[in-house]
Amino acid sequence: MKPVFSHPWNLRPVEAIALQQELRGRVILDDRLGPVQRVAGVDVGFEAQGTVTRAAIAVLRYPELEVLETAIARRPTTFPYLPGLLSFRELPAVLEALEQLRELPDMLLCDGQGIAHPRRLGIASHLGLLVDTPSIGVAKTRLCGTHEEPPNQRGAWTPLWANGEMIGAVLRTRPSVKPLYISSGHRVSLETAIQFVMACCTRYRLPETTRHAHRLASG
Repeated sequence: MKPVFSHPWNLRPVEAIALQQELRGRVILDDRLGPVQRVAGVDVGFEAQGTVTRAAIAVLRYPELEVLETAIARRPTTFPYLPGLLSFRELPAVLEALEQLRELPDMLLCDGQGIAHPRRLGIASHLGLLVDTPSIGVAKTRLCGTHEEPPNQRGAWTPLWANGEMIGAVLRTRPSVKPLYISSGHRVSLETAIQFVMACCTRYRLPETTRHAHRLASG
């Protein structure tokens, strides 16, 4: 899976912010999906005190959720840790991992934000745009926005709001565990994103996609 378009990665933070502002207008927030038979979890970890970026992809058959293929890529970390700009730190390694796959996934579930981001371009949206693939942000913590606590039952959710705009959902994937922050990445509506995340959740808080990818990324 190679990028449909590319841009420089050796940017200063102010340049990265300007690029996010430019790219946000390209994000598609309704369903542009074909048949979904291969869903991929995407996660990133770091080695050697953060100097090496380790990106992991786990591709699962959908809806059976059996692992079909995995890939790991390591590369030097070149962008600083700055909240809101993590995709510039992590995506170069993710793109290298995606290139290793034998078959392309039909959907990407990323450990991180989609449009639930100050500039509406978290890692799931950024990646989905680059490879023109439906993507969903599946974050363990909130980056921005406000919300009410969802009811304590599987599948319950409440809206995540920012400046009067619903930017995501706070989704309870299991009773009595912390919710996840779900947002559209690219070419997936929020309603469909919630449905796919829940379909990928079995006995755990995280969907099987990002759960497998997280194990690979953290080694």
